[in-house]
Amino acid sequence: MAKLPLQFRLNGSDRATFVDPASNLLDTLRRGFGDFGPKYGCGQGTCGVCTVLVDGEPQLACLTLAVSCEGRQIETASGMADGPNLHPLQDAFMDHFAAQCGFCTPGMLTAARALLAKNPQPSREEVVEAISGNICRCTGYEPIVAAILAAANAPGARRA
Repeated sequence: MAKLPLQFRLNGSDRATFVDPASNLLDTLRRGFGDFGPKYGCGQGTCGVCTVLVDGEPQLACLTLAVSCEGRQIETASGMADGPNLHPLQDAFMDHFAAQCGFCTPGMLTAARALLAKNPQPSREEVVEAISGNICRCTGYEPIVAAILAAANAPGARRA
C-alpha cells in the first residue's frame, strides 16, 4: 500500500513525513522523528507510557493512527522544557522523587500537564483520576501525586 503524506506540529515545530496508513503515532514519533519521550510499553493501550497530548488532550500514541493527526498539535514530554529550564512539573517530579525508574514518567508528565492546563488547582482525587490510565511499578503513586499537587502550587505552574 502507498504511503500517505502527514503534516502536524510536534512540540511547536512543523513536521512532515510519509507514513503507512496503518502506522501508529508512537512509531511515527519514535522512528520517524526521533522523539523517544513517549515509551513503548504494552502496545495495547493499557499502561499509559506512550501518552502524548493531541490538541491538548491525552491520547495513547500506540492506539492512535498517525494519519488521524494530520494538521494537529502533538506534544510529548520531550517538548516540556524550555531549553535548560524545566517545566514546573518536571521540577516537581525531581523534587518529590516521583521518577524512580523513569519508564512511566513521560506518560505521567503529559497526563498531568493536560490536567493542570484545564484545572490549575486540582484536588488529590482529580490528580489520581487524571493519571489513572498510567501504570507505575516503582513509586506506589504517592510521590507522583505529591509532585503534581506541588507543581500546581509552584510559581509558573500555569505554563502549559
